[in-house]
Amino acid sequence: MNSLIRLELARALRNRKFLFFSVIYPSVLFLIIAGNAGSTTEVPGSGLTLATYMMVSMASFGALTAVLMGNSERIAKEREGGWVRQLRLTTLPGRGYVLAKTASAAVVSLPSIVVVFAVAAAVKDVTLDAWQWLALTGAIWAGSLVFAALGVALGYLASGDAVRPITMITYFGLSMLGGLWMPTTTFPDWLQEIAKWLPTHAYAALGQAIEQSRAPHVKDLAVLVVSFVLFAGGAAWLYRKDTLKA
Repeated sequence: MNSLIRLELARALRNRKFLFFSVIYPSVLFLIIAGNAGSTTEVPGSGLTLATYMMVSMASFGALTAVLMGNSERIAKEREGGWVRQLRLTTLPGRGYVLAKTASAAVVSLPSIVVVFAVAAAVKDVTLDAWQWLALTGAIWAGSLVFAALGVALGYLASGDAVRPITMITYFGLSMLGGLWMPTTTFPDWLQEIAKWLPTHAYAALGQAIEQSRAPHVKDLAVLVVSFVLFAGGAAWLYRKDTLKA
């Protein structure tokens, strides 16, 4: 399985388009959204400045891009190309393939988080305690596994041609409605209520709690845990279903 992880990492790092959208693009969006805001401009109802708020949002968005967009389409194409079928003829267990995909995507997501943090600190003078920087990196990185599992599930849900629009709708829907592109406090009340139950909203809220030096809300942790169980369970079921058809 270690060899497969190394292969997946090498393929991802050679994909310049993928690296741009997962590593550079979130930092560019951060500068566009928070670049002209003053250092004391706050997001209503959050207790955070716009720069610190959007730093977590864009780091989460970058990690989401890396694990979701990186997994789903690649898996669907590998299924169509026969690569997954060939792997089944080896000693690699099915769970090893899924774990390799998830692990490699999680490793690639780390640079996107670090780059956003570096840009926020250098350009917008975002300052946090050392433990907060470490905790933020660990929480956002670990939280990305929820969406890595979703990416695997989508990769087994549809064919190579159909998976892209499905993934894009899921990707943009979760990003926008979850408040990664703009604070949910700007949403209508009814949409704010919906956003609170989305895993992307809980994902960003986890980082915002660390910035505020407080414990995360139990509801946000529960949403992330339930989402991971559903996505991972769906990925496992779809993998077994695909194996039976092969």
